[in-house]
Amino acid sequence: MLNSVVEASLRYKFLVLIAFGVIAFLGWRAIFSVPIDAFPDVTPAQVNIYTESPGLAAEDVEQLLTFPIESGMAGLPKVQEIRSVSLFGLSYVAVYFDDDMDIYFARRLVMERLQEVGDRIPEGYGTPEMGPNTSGLGQVFWYTLERADEELNAAITDMDLRTLQD
Repeated sequence: MLNSVVEASLRYKFLVLIAFGVIAFLGWRAIFSVPIDAFPDVTPAQVNIYTESPGLAAEDVEQLLTFPIESGMAGLPKVQEIRSVSLFGLSYVAVYFDDDMDIYFARRLVMERLQEVGDRIPEGYGTPEMGPNTSGLGQVFWYTLERADEELNAAITDMDLRTLQD
């Protein structure tokens, strides 16, 4: 099998060179026409909902704030996943939509549903609010500023490091 491929390639050298040239030309063209992004956004459309209620324990936040918001968002179209975290005095709900969902349309749907859900939350326990437009690429690069050695501890203060960071 392999011998016949090598024999045909040697017999038709000119056709092999033309095929190589065409493939190389198409590859060269593709390099400049394919969109390349340094950090492609592979995360689905995401809408965050925050509700603050100072003084409530995490269990109460779950029952009074997080659960009504989660159940209200569950009926939205093209919802892929709903995640939530209930902390002391804070409810965080993230609603993930399908990839083909427009983020602004998703935010509008969530805002409309929050109007309805707000009526189920007891008065005085906080108002659900949407967070800013975010993606999964919020944290791309972490770094720290540190002094190089012990001799610089006296020369470089924490305020100097903060100024350099800003």
